[in-house]
Amino acid sequence: MTTPADTPAPTRGYTASKDQLLARLRRVEGQVRGIERMVEDDRYCIDVLTQISAIQAALDKVALGLLDGHARHCMHEGAAEGRADEMASEMMAAVGRLMKRG
Repeated sequence: MTTPADTPAPTRGYTASKDQLLARLRRVEGQVRGIERMVEDDRYCIDVLTQISAIQAALDKVALGLLDGHARHCMHEGAAEGRADEMASEMMAAVGRLMKRG
């Protein structure tokens, strides 16, 4: 019987850059904790908003890295399986969700 621990993790479009993505996400996590401290310390509103903008930019870079990996790896595999249109629609829906803010 095969257990989840015996099953190798699937290769994703971001697998090659996973360490970089995780490092970037850890930095974002630190930035969010910094904003929390700023609010606790009653820092000036514009300073807090500036930091929020920096976090959004950092998350956008993570998203672009994931999209790049998806386009180069996942969509390539999907096209080889005859699912190019489905994969393109799925990616464009994800891009649409990323672009909808506030």
